[in-house]
Amino acid sequence: MTETGEDSSLCQPCAAPGKVVSAVNDTRPSKPPVADSKTSKDLNDTLKLAQLTRDREGKISPYQPRPPSVPRLSKATKNGSVEETVRGRRLRSSQESLTDPAETGSSTDSLKEDQTAPGGFVPSSAATFGNGQGSTVGPLSTPLTGSPVFRDRGHSLSEYERRPQNQQSDPTEQQVRSSKVRLSPVQPTGPLPALEKTFASATLRASNRIDRDCVDYGILARGGSGDGLHRNLSDSRLLENMVLDRASVNSMKSNYSVLNPIRPRDVRKRSFLEGSVLGNGALLGAEELDRYFPDRRVGVYIATWNMQGEKGLPTNLDDLLLPTDSEFAQDFYVIGVQEGSPDRREWEIRLQETLGPYYVMLYAASHGVLYLTVFVRRDLIWFCSEVEHATVTTRIISQIKTKGAVGIGFTFFGTSFLFITSHFTSGDAKVYERILDYNKIIEALALPKGLPDTNPYRSTASDVTTRFDEVFWFGDFNFRLSQDRFSVEATINQAADKDMRRLLHHDQLSKEMKDGSIFKGFQEAPIHFFPTYKFDVGCDIYDTSAKQRTPSYTDRILYRNRQVDDIKVVKYTSCSSIRTSDHRPVIGVFQVKLRPGRDNIPLGAGQFDRSLYLEGIRRRITRELKRREAMTNQSSSICSIS
Repeated sequence: MTETGEDSSLCQPCAAPGKVVSAVNDTRPSKPPVADSKTSKDLNDTLKLAQLTRDREGKISPYQPRPPSVPRLSKATKNGSVEETVRGRRLRSSQESLTDPAETGSSTDSLKEDQTAPGGFVPSSAATFGNGQGSTVGPLSTPLTGSPVFRDRGHSLSEYERRPQNQQSDPTEQQVRSSKVRLSPVQPTGPLPALEKTFASATLRASNRIDRDCVDYGILARGGSGDGLHRNLSDSRLLENMVLDRASVNSMKSNYSVLNPIRPRDVRKRSFLEGSVLGNGALLGAEELDRYFPDRRVGVYIATWNMQGEKGLPTNLDDLLLPTDSEFAQDFYVIGVQEGSPDRREWEIRLQETLGPYYVMLYAASHGVLYLTVFVRRDLIWFCSEVEHATVTTRIISQIKTKGAVGIGFTFFGTSFLFITSHFTSGDAKVYERILDYNKIIEALALPKGLPDTNPYRSTASDVTTRFDEVFWFGDFNFRLSQDRFSVEATINQAADKDMRRLLHHDQLSKEMKDGSIFKGFQEAPIHFFPTYKFDVGCDIYDTSAKQRTPSYTDRILYRNRQVDDIKVVKYTSCSSIRTSDHRPVIGVFQVKLRPGRDNIPLGAGQFDRSLYLEGIRRRITRELKRREAMTNQSSSICSIS
């Protein structure tokens, strides 16, 4: 009997006689217990009554007395200290707490009763009691706030347990309070934008690329031997298909820079002096070449012009170097001049001013009034070798340097280049003399000097053009049209869409090349422009002087390559807008095949003419400021008139 007059008993099996029964936690409001002797006696009577209700098969009788409303202390609490009782409990693991559906998140619920009590009695924190009407009551609990152990854990008790007993509500309300609160998912207010296939931003597309060698680290971490994984991270090809926003997390980036880390064993194995074409890690190797030129082709822009020795230069060289019909600028700009301006330095500054800060002058050489200048994109200068040049004069008296040739040779990655500009003997009938000039140049031009021959098996000592992979020969060759002027002008006027095949049947150079007497192995792109010689200065009218020279194709660009289809012609035309000379400049745009190189190629270490670069940029800025000032003055004058 309880203090309220209700008959009650426990509804779960009791422990074996003589064994200790653990206290059961209860979250219901409790009243102060009665005297210890009475409490112990009532508890023993209740346990005996519950044991008698079992039948022979061990099943629980359906008729059970209702539990007492006031919790009683167990024998363990009476006979032993609270510290020993708590010490006998088993601490629940974090995984059990997560999987328990009744877990409320409070640290006080992490203590669980030991389930190894003899006799099959398993006290639980969620023991269920039934009354005569089949109602269900929450679990029992005996919070011992007076104990030092529970006093230390008081901060982790729930808000309900810290209330005074007279303010505690119904146990059913506490059970609802202790359950987890699940929020409904937030729905978007409108339709979400469609994602692209690659959602990496354009600015992260380069910084988040993963080197192929990052996979090597993953293989090594999984226990791979790594004997064949000896690639250098800094020289690996970038994988475009691995560009993702999370790439910076997965990639092996350095803690101190954006560069990829280098393994010490790679540094020990790699030789920075001798590298193989097929070896990994070569500074000019295949991986580095594919990084800058995925299609392994470089753009070359060539211009040749006989300036007629004029001191005055054109006011604008944009039409010569940057024609409007070109979509992109090229990687190399090579300009050859015959009978150049007396002030060679001024000519080079004007070229730098026109090309702007994207290009630097790699090298410049001259032979009298023959000028040859090579400009390269500023970010590609590191892959250029040391540059060499040589000159040849074709005059009988070597002091007169108006006729001859100047050549520049260098290696870009693993491809060797030779650029020659020349001026042959003039005269309509002096074909044989021009052939002699050619033969003398190919024999006397001493190149290469210190650069290694990329293919010595195809080189001959008697021909300099066989010692380089890609050769461009351009200049004023002075070959004429073997036809009278009247017939030539009639053919030009009748040419539809600049079809000059009828006119080229009389071209001396084309005939000699077919016969094999000159420019052996060279090719020329189809000609679809008018003859470039000889004009009256300042206009598009052919020679009206007393000599009445026949218009001819004296200015040409020829090319030769060791491998078939290494050079592809993109454009071959003349520049008719520059009229300061009796010759029209001829320009050609080519795409040249590149091959990987070896580390034994002596590099130029990024050297260029810095003073020329600064002067050209200064003039470019000054020209722009003057243009803006003129526009401002013009607009102000218009406003004042209105």
